[in-house]
Amino acid sequence: MEETLVRAAGCVLWRRSPVAGDLEICLVHRPKYDDWSHPKGKLKRGEDPLAGALREVAEETGYTAEPGGELPTMHYLASGRPKQVRYWAAEAVSGHFTPNDEVDRILWLSPAAARGRLTQPRDRDLVDALLRPSEHLGRGG
Repeated sequence: MEETLVRAAGCVLWRRSPVAGDLEICLVHRPKYDDWSHPKGKLKRGEDPLAGALREVAEETGYTAEPGGELPTMHYLASGRPKQVRYWAAEAVSGHFTPNDEVDRILWLSPAAARGRLTQPRDRDLVDALLRPSEHLGRGG
């Protein structure tokens, strides 16, 4: 029964604002759950967690991302099953969003606004972790 653990991965996707150069974090809106979260999803069987995280970012946001440091892993119950989600900081390098079945909207927000918009309090910890050590944001973050 140990295979009841749901393994997933995602990213705290960030960029520098095209206008002011300030840090912005991408949140995705999932109509199925009517929530705002970081892009993430279940791993395919045998899939590398970082590769899965970047795949999910591309599928949910349309952006190609450059991975940075690993962020805290989240553990919680989802539909009564234990779920483990590994996260990385990732810089959006190219792409654009097109609404799809899973994600109908994305927002690029300041860290403070992102913290306020996230549905799950545990997701706010990831924003804090992204901001803490500068190595997550690459050079000069």
